[in-house]
Amino acid sequence: MKRRNAFTLVELLVVIAIIGILIALLLPAVQAAREAARRAQCNNNLKQMGLALHNYHDSYKKFPPGNMSGLVFSGISIHARLLPYLEQKNVQDLINFGVPYNDPTNDMARLSPVSLFLCPSDNNLELPPLLGGSNNYYANQGSQILFGLSPTNTADPNFGMPNPDGVFFRDSSTSFASLLDGSSQTACFSEKICGDANNGISTPESDTYRPGTFPATPDQALLDCRAVNVADLTMQGVSNVGAPWIYGYHSTTFYFHVAPPNELSCMYPPGRIMTTAGSRHPGGVNMLLCDGSVRFVAETINLAIWRGLGTRKGKEVLGDY
Repeated sequence: MKRRNAFTLVELLVVIAIIGILIALLLPAVQAAREAARRAQCNNNLKQMGLALHNYHDSYKKFPPGNMSGLVFSGISIHARLLPYLEQKNVQDLINFGVPYNDPTNDMARLSPVSLFLCPSDNNLELPPLLGGSNNYYANQGSQILFGLSPTNTADPNFGMPNPDGVFFRDSSTSFASLLDGSSQTACFSEKICGDANNGISTPESDTYRPGTFPATPDQALLDCRAVNVADLTMQGVSNVGAPWIYGYHSTTFYFHVAPPNELSCMYPPGRIMTTAGSRHPGGVNMLLCDGSVRFVAETINLAIWRGLGTRKGKEVLGDY
């Protein structure tokens, strides 16, 4: 009788096991290569925003405001003003700057996605399309906790609170000349993960929480935020983080240098905020400096250095980071 050449069941199982081991060994390398490519694209997006800021400054001798108060321009973000310098003038032409961002006449612009505002590593974009175009790149308001300028009314609970010490804030008109710390030592933009749009779900890396306290300093705000029980859904604040980009607000276009990257974000009444930079890049975030360069900042950065990067004229001496 002739013998037929064939694999035995044991040999087949050995081959399958070897293939499985090879895939297990190769998969992390493939994933790492893909993440490196995504991080490079994110880096390039921020560089493009840096060029746009510089070109805007060349035109107006100052950076665009973070947003503006009053009915006219109310709530319109810095992103809206940068559009022509990002080859998105067709989108800016849809914006009615004479009315608030959420006026029906701005719906078409609000709903328009701008790919350059999106980090490719944030692949869990779950925000409802009707909220508007999403955004991962936030403007630096500084290392203080008051959202906007300190009120002049002595009866206001925020009277006497320090003004923003970053580059962008309500009615800001920052120029290169006012960056006394130097443009290479001052942050302009960094990353923030988009939210889950659901206060019935706790997503610590993106959601904004309400500790229910009234901190007067950045240090106290940080301690209070770190003490939040994120499993307690009554602590949920804002989950619609990252949309729409047209809205100049702390959960959509502003971040603060109060907590290190990738820590919790919190909001405290009345108007005290610590929206924290964060990304899905392992170990840190990309940060655009005002000189147009982009640095990857580890989440383990010294807090004093991180806060120093957030100020425009704090005169801090920054070490390596």
